Amino acid sequence: MKKSIKRIGALLLAGVMSAALITGCGQAAGSASSGSKGTPDKIKIGVSIWSSTDVLGSQCKKIVDKAAKANGVEVQYVDQAHVSEQVTASVEQLCAAGCQGIIICNSADSEMTSAINTCTEHGVYIAQFFRIISQENSPEVYKTACNSKYYIGAVHEDEVTNGYTLVNLLLENGDRTIGLEAWTVGDATFQLRWKGYLQAIDEWNAAHPDDPATITEPVYANTSSEEGAAAAMSLYNSNPGMDALIVAGGGGDPLVGSIGAYANEGLTGKIDVVSTDFLDDLADQLKSGGMFAESGGHFCDPLFAFYLVLNAVKGNYAKEEGSFGYEILFPYLYVSSPDDYANYEKYFVNDDPYTDEELATMAGYSFDELNKAASNLSIDDVISRHSK
Repeated sequence: MKKSIKRIGALLLAGVMSAALITGCGQAAGSASSGSKGTPDKIKIGVSIWSSTDVLGSQCKKIVDKAAKANGVEVQYVDQAHVSEQVTASVEQLCAAGCQGIIICNSADSEMTSAINTCTEHGVYIAQFFRIISQENSPEVYKTACNSKYYIGAVHEDEVTNGYTLVNLLLENGDRTIGLEAWTVGDATFQLRWKGYLQAIDEWNAAHPDDPATITEPVYANTSSEEGAAAAMSLYNSNPGMDALIVAGGGGDPLVGSIGAYANEGLTGKIDVVSTDFLDDLADQLKSGGMFAESGGHFCDPLFAFYLVLNAVKGNYAKEEGSFGYEILFPYLYVSSPDDYANYEKYFVNDDPYTDEELATMAGYSFDELNKAASNLSIDDVISRHSK
């Protein structure tokens, strides 16, 4: 590995700690009211997810299952592989299965019109996680969300900052020819990350005209390790002198494939790989040079989307007519060394960041309280709560 990474995690966290309600379509949704309004005897929440078994998806399932058990809620999963037809069909399937609420990811803006209309038709609440509809890029879809009282909101991260930070890590390390591996054309989250990547490149080149950097057009790998491996090698073979690779996301499997392909070719430590999906063996990859750094979120987005939908079903979170709904903007976790990952593994992987008692209590939070809990979530926050 070239020179050591400067610790900029605090800067990243400071840039994304704030969270507020979206107001673009009119008056924003307010704080939760107290009390229940005709809560069903048994609540069932559906989870439409790209995969409930890959690295990230399995962690998402684990925390949602734990919250559901703590609150006596039934959950049903449909894995849709981020295939457009399967995404829209998953919403229909979960509505037909009697779910009163649905949380969904991956979900391109183009798929959300169908998803929202289906939920509105069936009177089922829906919230996104790891995603938010772009008002700028998809104004009609955004309007559809505003016009439906059943679209309740979204939980996501500041993806532009994420992308910007990843590229700056590479540039500060001396990398100048960066390959870009994405997962699906048109995905709103990737588009925002890509914007951050390009912003960092443009700023660097403006400030260092004699030491320019480049980033390739994206090669798409969907959500499989095989396609990730193929994309990583295609980028390497097509770009002489490539010294870094961004695996933008895809749930973890494309990253596994990319790292494996470079290992097979003896390129471990020669290509600096960064990504937004935490791996089970991230500590080992950081030690070996298989990974250079991680800048990204974690698996608690669906947990908070679960609470948005649960409270909507209970009648506690009322959406103002014409508003987009509730937004939770999550802070990022940042890992750049084996020691960093050891703390993440201890408090987020080997143990859960919330106890059963906390998960039951959080279900009764007002939106402002829930929003604050999300904004505060960090390794230090878990240590503070669980050391009492």
